[in-house]
Amino acid sequence: MTQLRADSWRAWPDPGGNVTGLNTQTADLAAKRLELLREVLPSIHRVAVLWNPAVPERAIDLNNTQGAARALHVEIQSLEVRRAEDLDDKFTAMVKGRAEALVILPDPVTNTHRVKIIEFATKKRLPTMFTQRQLVDAGGLVSYGTNYEALFGRAAIFVDRILRGAKPGDLPVEQPTKFEMVINLKTAKALGLTIPPSVLGRADQVIE
Repeated sequence: MTQLRADSWRAWPDPGGNVTGLNTQTADLAAKRLELLREVLPSIHRVAVLWNPAVPERAIDLNNTQGAARALHVEIQSLEVRRAEDLDDKFTAMVKGRAEALVILPDPVTNTHRVKIIEFATKKRLPTMFTQRQLVDAGGLVSYGTNYEALFGRAAIFVDRILRGAKPGDLPVEQPTKFEMVINLKTAKALGLTIPPSVLGRADQVIE
């Protein structure tokens, strides 16, 4: 996938006070994830989204996903998961709603129970889209999101500058501009899917 340089970062205005940091920018990438799903499954019409309304950022993710869905003529099935006990009911809702793919937005519930979610999706032949590559390592189909290795490198630079005397409030909050797409071909095979060469060619890593 075409990427900007690892050391290329967009800065927000100085935060002031004693605050600075890095933004993972997950909400801004929600539309891109849905577009990638459409590339993998050109005939897709209904996508389920697992998200936790107790995490404020996830409402932004959902809103951006719904905006992209309207442009792509895809229907979104919004499924709220506040606790682990909600998962089985949401799985049943996906089946009844005839979801054709599943987008999982990150929070403590979906991250902790990722194996259960992936096992359900594989059993029901639902392609999954995650925000982090670790979930594809665990058996998810595709992830697209911030490259955390580059992000952690920037965090180390922040720490070094502060230890050398810089005031946190003088350091602009930064947004990453390096992202990565990871595809699990073993999962694709289990789902009976053939990933288009145009998508494989843009992947940063393919798990085989």
